Amino acid sequence: MRRNVLTSVAMAHEQLTAQQVADYLHMDRREVEKLASRGKIPSRRQHGKIVFVKSQIDHWVETQMHELGADRLADIERGVSAHHGFDETQPLLTPLIPPGGVIVPLDARSKSGVIRRLVGLAADAQMVYDQNDLLKEIEDREELCTTALIPDVAMPHPRHPLPHDIAASFVVVGLAPSGVPFAAIDGSLTRLFFLICCKDDRTHLHVLARLGRMLEERSDVDALLHASSPGELMETLEAIERRTIA
Repeated sequence: MRRNVLTSVAMAHEQLTAQQVADYLHMDRREVEKLASRGKIPSRRQHGKIVFVKSQIDHWVETQMHELGADRLADIERGVSAHHGFDETQPLLTPLIPPGGVIVPLDARSKSGVIRRLVGLAADAQMVYDQNDLLKEIEDREELCTTALIPDVAMPHPRHPLPHDIAASFVVVGLAPSGVPFAAIDGSLTRLFFLICCKDDRTHLHVLARLGRMLEERSDVDALLHASSPGELMETLEAIERRTIA
């Protein structure tokens, strides 16, 4: 287990060149260099060369995801998949939802209430070893920047992977039809919540890119919002993911 943790830490702090970032995100190297020169993407100079830290690139993608279109998200997923050996043509998000991992309706009236209920749902599904640590990590992440970046949708998650606190990477989903104040960037209430907890950075970014693609079409978000039961919400997610990767 310790070897896996050390490997995860080493990968998070992996240094990349501009070309490696371009390959990783499926971008043109010149575009990466331009973004770096303008301070639009995290980087630093080392021995006269621009270098990037993989964990910082992952976080940058996460915070920019709501502004990226479906084509760019698909490019990022292809690059991440190639870098980490994932198969981008297979379902990813829905297989990570454990039995009992969807709740409709989600009964909560505050951000903290939503997070506690979703973590409790994951614990009931035997996915969590330490609920208190997981709660703190998710709340600390929300203090940095809201994860309610898409209208009506939030994707709370820890800032860093938690290999000791969870049994396996998972996603649990909750729908609060009346909406909850979750510090959305547009000030609106949030109704659909995806709690994303992964054992490593590579899975985390892949899940975020896939979910971002799945929620690109407003009609798909509306279909999820109108689900009247956990089964209907799960079936709708499965249909959207199949169509996304087709």
